[in-house]
Amino acid sequence: MAVAVLAVSLALAHPATAQDSAILKKEMIGQWELSTTERSKTCVIILKGDATPQGLKLELEPGCAKSLPFAKDITAWNIKGLDIVRLQDAAGQPVIDFTEVESGIFEGLRQGEGIYILQNLAAARSLAKSMDQMIGDWAMVRGNGRPVCGLTLTNTDAGSDNFQVFLKPRCDPAVEAFNPMMWRLERGELLLMAANGDVWHFQADDNAQWRLVPDSADPLIMLRQ
Repeated sequence: MAVAVLAVSLALAHPATAQDSAILKKEMIGQWELSTTERSKTCVIILKGDATPQGLKLELEPGCAKSLPFAKDITAWNIKGLDIVRLQDAAGQPVIDFTEVESGIFEGLRQGEGIYILQNLAAARSLAKSMDQMIGDWAMVRGNGRPVCGLTLTNTDAGSDNFQVFLKPRCDPAVEAFNPMMWRLERGELLLMAANGDVWHFQADDNAQWRLVPDSADPLIMLRQ
């Protein structure tokens, strides 16, 4: 009896898995952006539903291989298992595998290179607009409005998809001791990073301000100047 129950359970589970994979396949058809974590290098990919001997069809925009050299090996895509989006070569071998980490945002790791992002093209371009809006002068203040420091976020490449940030004179000692050198946007947060690896995380609030998290009774807030 136990064997019969197990067989029925497996028979019921398989269609669910196939159904989930089919849903993911359908959701992936369209325009996507393949990029480094903060979009310093990008490539537009059109995923299609047409089957080929190598997998499902895709198109890469001209210049992909120049921007992301491993893209030259990508000839098809497929869904593997329940939730893996695979960009593969002509032999069907993975060039990079992606798993969803947020709604519509997938991450994949290439050993020795780092993490890459696959996300809906429209959402990616919205993020680019957000990054452009971050560049410029900012003020750090306490919750009571007391100025703490001024700083400038730039679009100057600082390596590893980070950008340079500069403090202005006469900052609060705590900020000077932290001494952020780089910044980036990551998963809805503004990250300020020091040379020693310390990171301050800021999240946007309802007033278009960025607050240091975790929050405190005397919060540190970044305001656009």
